[in-house]
Amino acid sequence: MITVGKLKEKYLVQGINEYLKRLQKYAKVEVIEVSDEKAPEKLSDAEMKQVKSKEGERILNKLSDSDYVFALAIDGKQFSSEEFSKEIEQLGVSGKSQLAFVIGGSLGLSDEVIHRSQKQISFGKLTYPHQLMKLILVEQIYRSFRIMKGEPYHK
Repeated sequence: MITVGKLKEKYLVQGINEYLKRLQKYAKVEVIEVSDEKAPEKLSDAEMKQVKSKEGERILNKLSDSDYVFALAIDGKQFSSEEFSKEIEQLGVSGKSQLAFVIGGSLGLSDEVIHRSQKQISFGKLTYPHQLMKLILVEQIYRSFRIMKGEPYHK
């Protein structure tokens, strides 16, 4: 999981760490945080693009050629938990076991990161703080493995 910005809220850190601990029996998961670009509150379109581009470069530098990249984007494909689990399972079966989930900063992801991704996914039309999205994503990855294994958790 590659994310923009350092997670500061203790309750979110605790939640993410809990799910990362649970995930250890299913997969090796690494959380990489790249720094966010400092920007004033009001930005022109060109300035927004520049901020996303700089953050995007930091993200792209953390990806390897073998990564199958999921970019979290509001216009991405929406999955049910079962469909998301099946997607991850099918990638593993087809030899794509190195997955990267990318969460952008407060302005979203650069066009370059979107272009590098193989799939754009969305958790709905609602806007979530990107910090909270980290917790939601790691929980859904954990849920996916539980569904895959037929283990109780998902309802």
